[in-house]
Amino acid sequence: MDSTLNHYNKKRNFAKTKEPLGKKGKSQKKLRFVVQHHLARRDHYDFRLEKDGVLKSWAVPKGLSTNPKEKRLAVQVEDHPISYQNFEGTIPKGEYGGGTVMIWDQGYYEIIEDNTDDFKKGTIKITLKGKRLKGTWTFIHYKEKNWLLIKEKDQYINRDLTKFKTSSKSGKTMKEIEKGKKIYKKKQSSNQIEIESVTITSPDKVIWKSPKVTKLDLINYYNKIAPRILPFLENRLISTIRCPNGSEHEIFFKKHLESPRKGIKKILVPGKNGKKEDYYYISNIEGLISEVQMNSYEFHIWGCLAKNINHPDMMVFDLDPDENMKIEKVRQGVKDLKSILDNLGLTSFLKTSGGKGYHVVVPIKSLKNWEKFRTFSKNIATLMATKWPDRYVSNVRKENRRNKIFIDWIRNTKKATSVAPYSIRIRKKATVSMPISWKELDTIKPNEITIAEALKRLKRKDPWENFFDINQ
Repeated sequence: MDSTLNHYNKKRNFAKTKEPLGKKGKSQKKLRFVVQHHLARRDHYDFRLEKDGVLKSWAVPKGLSTNPKEKRLAVQVEDHPISYQNFEGTIPKGEYGGGTVMIWDQGYYEIIEDNTDDFKKGTIKITLKGKRLKGTWTFIHYKEKNWLLIKEKDQYINRDLTKFKTSSKSGKTMKEIEKGKKIYKKKQSSNQIEIESVTITSPDKVIWKSPKVTKLDLINYYNKIAPRILPFLENRLISTIRCPNGSEHEIFFKKHLESPRKGIKKILVPGKNGKKEDYYYISNIEGLISEVQMNSYEFHIWGCLAKNINHPDMMVFDLDPDENMKIEKVRQGVKDLKSILDNLGLTSFLKTSGGKGYHVVVPIKSLKNWEKFRTFSKNIATLMATKWPDRYVSNVRKENRRNKIFIDWIRNTKKATSVAPYSIRIRKKATVSMPISWKELDTIKPNEITIAEALKRLKRKDPWENFFDINQ
C-alpha cells in the first residue's frame, strides 16, 4: 500500500466494504476524471481527478452547476485510488461513507492552468471531456479544505444537469444500485429468473434457431447495452415489434400500452376526430427489461420527446436500396447525403440498419414544428433525387426504385417511428441497428453486426458520444 493512500485505507474496513483497496496506480497519457453521486448521511457528489497515480477528490454538497454565476463549494477529501473510478454500489451502513454510490459521469480531462502546490492550494483550470460534463471549469482554493468550483463561459454553459438521474456506466438508478439489480441465471428447477421487481418467464425459449438465441440472451443483451440505448429510449415515445413465439413465427407491431408496468409511462395523444390514443414510453432500465419480458425485441422511437411531442429533435434518413444493389453504391449514397448535410452545416451520425441499408441521423432542434421538420427533410431527399436522378428517388412508390436508392424521409413526420440505435432487428441472424463511425462506412455492411459483435463493441469508444451535445 502506498503512503499517499494511508488516510484512505485507515478509514475503511475492507472486510465489510466492497470499495477497492488503496493502491497507487499508473497514470495514462489521458488523465481520467469521475463524478459519483453519493447518497450517504448527506446527499452529495464526489468529483475526482486523476493525478500522479491517485484520484484527487472533492465532495460537492450541492452538486455541479453549468451556470458561470453560481459558485459551488467543493470540500477536498482524502486521495482515492484510481480504481475507485469504477466503483458503483453500496457501502454498508455504519461504515465510513455508508450509502449508495453511482457513477454519474466519467471521461478525460486536460489541465489548462495549474497554479497549485500538488492540488493543495491555488487555482486549477481544466477542460472536461465526459459524457455529460464538458467544457472548462475552475477550482479556486480559499480556506483550509474548501474550494470553489466554477463553470467558465463557453459553449457548454447553462446546460440542464438535473435530467441525468441514472448511472452513465450501467444505466441504473440509485434505487436499482441500492437493491443490487442484476440478471440471475435460471435455477434448474424453475422456469423463471428474477430481476429486482421484474420476473422473466420462459428464459430458455428459443427466439432464433441459427444462431441460437434465447429469451435470456436477449434479456442479457439489453441489460448490458442499457447505458447506450436508454438515452435514446428514455422519455421518448416508442413502438415495438413483438414475436412471442420466435422470429420464424408471427410478429406484430405494438404502439399502445396494454397494461400499467413499472418503468413504463403513458401519455394521451390526440388522434383522428379528436379521439385521444394512449402511447407509451420507457422511463428506466426496469421498463426496458419488462418490455423484453413482454416479447418486445425490436424498438422503434418517435423523433421527439414525450414531454414535447410537437417539437421534433431527431431527423432520420433511411437509405433503402433496390434489391441486389451492390454495397458500393449504397455507401456512395450515404456519402452523397452526408455531403449535403455538411454543406448545410449539420452534424450527422451513422448507423447500420440491421437490414439492407444505412441510417443517417441528425440531431436538430431549430425546426420548431413537425410541418417545418417534414418539409426540410423532404427537400433534402428531393435535392438528392434532382442532383443525381440516376441514383436516388424521394418517392415511396416501388416502381420508381429500379436500380436506385429510396431516400426515406417519411419517418420525419409526427407519429412516424424509426428503429432505435442499438436495437435488435427481428431478422435473420438477430442483427443490430448499430451506431458506427463515419470512417467505418467502407468496412461494415448494413446487416453485419450481430448481438455478439454489438456487445464486443461496447469496449470501444462510443462513436455517438457527442450526439446529445449537438445544438443545431
